[in-house]
Amino acid sequence: MTIEMHPQRWGDPGAATTLDESARALVDLAFGLTETPAVSGATPPVTRLPEELLAGLRGIVGEEHVLTDDDTRALRTRGKSTPDLLKARAGDLADAPDAVVRPRTPAEVERLLAFAVEHHVAVVPFGGGTSVTGGLAAQRDGYAGLVSLDLVRMKRLLAVDPVSMTATLEPGLRGPEAEALLAEQGLTLGHFPQSFEFATIGGFAATRSSGQSSAGYGRFDSLVVGLTAATPTGTVTLGTAPANAAGPDLRQLLLGSEGAFGVITAVTVRVRRTPAVKRYDGWRWPSFEAGADAMRTLAQAGLLPTVLRLSDEAETAINLADPDGIGSESSTGCLMIVGHEGTAELVEARRAAVAGVLEGLGGTCVGEEAGQKWAHGRFAAPYLRDALLDVGVLVETLETATFWSNRERLYAGVKQALESSLEGAMVLCHISHVYETGCSLYFTVAAKEAADPLAQWQAAKAAASDAMVAAGATITHHHAVGTDHKPWFAEEIGPVGVRVLRAVKAELDPTGVLNPGVLIP
Repeated sequence: MTIEMHPQRWGDPGAATTLDESARALVDLAFGLTETPAVSGATPPVTRLPEELLAGLRGIVGEEHVLTDDDTRALRTRGKSTPDLLKARAGDLADAPDAVVRPRTPAEVERLLAFAVEHHVAVVPFGGGTSVTGGLAAQRDGYAGLVSLDLVRMKRLLAVDPVSMTATLEPGLRGPEAEALLAEQGLTLGHFPQSFEFATIGGFAATRSSGQSSAGYGRFDSLVVGLTAATPTGTVTLGTAPANAAGPDLRQLLLGSEGAFGVITAVTVRVRRTPAVKRYDGWRWPSFEAGADAMRTLAQAGLLPTVLRLSDEAETAINLADPDGIGSESSTGCLMIVGHEGTAELVEARRAAVAGVLEGLGGTCVGEEAGQKWAHGRFAAPYLRDALLDVGVLVETLETATFWSNRERLYAGVKQALESSLEGAMVLCHISHVYETGCSLYFTVAAKEAADPLAQWQAAKAAASDAMVAAGATITHHHAVGTDHKPWFAEEIGPVGVRVLRAVKAELDPTGVLNPGVLIP
């Protein structure tokens, strides 16, 4: 049975948490505690789709797969950013779809898109609903209605090629479902973003997701060798070889396209053997700079482990790598998590080689306990955000990436922008995705909620985004563009880049029914 997330909270309602005594004391000391209960009983607006259009949708997918009840529509309203949750907690469900439609086959998706074009109905492809950049908040003015194209019924493992080590998956498979199907074949995809438990294969592809094991397995877009997508002007199938020189790689037009160009109906990915051994160690560094330099050394020496994550001094002090231990005692310096997965022989050899480099650079191994705590709580942080919102603390994350030579400038600039724009803010940061040439920076921000927390965060987000652009960094490493990042995305790719995207949109979706207002500046 698929677990549905509550409109006002993250994840499994049964896994919701509250602050323990030590964490509550820490929050009270830093911000004070103000109980802020969410509005209960809110309902979406009455559906705008006339009965004849609903009947047409039922004729395509079956009556039981066109849902217009308030509960289902509320569950498909926006994503899970803090602004999304703030609106839902205030009782604002104005962006709810008029209907939730659940196709079973690619043919049904094609028919639904043709129907949407004919009747000018906006369509928002929906996977796990974990977007944190406004990627599910489509424009609806000028359309006959808005439909959430829920891919929850498309969740098969279509094919496995054990010789080439590839697998073809349907887009509605959630992360754990995909891993379970692959595990039956002795395989793993190895893609574990923080949203892993709820995000889907289609969503990973549509947002160019990056998982916590990216150092060893790669970003999701690097795992994709082929895909199929339905567009309003026809279906496209891409990926006939492991590599080619047959013009620009058109897969990249759909990877990261956020449902604005087409609906991904199948993804062929590179897979690995299920690791026999997993070892996660904690390492301590005297400073964030020293730990980052060590990461760079490993990347450029070709010695990357499966997992490589470094918390700055503030994140280490808060103990954010162990959500269950927030507020507990933590040593000074910066905590690094180093994880190795594979055969016993490979893990021990790689672990020894990496340890030799890190020790030589001044790192201190603090054992497996810190690594195991991180692995145990690696998907828990969003639940902590809900608990903090409950006591009047605004919490949100943002991320970016740059080249190694620009890391310190970017880190300082974004941190200063957040601290200046959010009174009394606590700004934490970690690096969890590294490359030979650079790395990502992932910031977590907490501040006392103002009278208008939505406006409070929007001002801080704009300041941080301006700082990213000013530092010459990207506006997003793995959260995607959505609606929130569009102004800075336009600046990043320039006017010619914007025209290219608009031209692709005009060719594949000439009437603009696919996720209108998302991605395209």
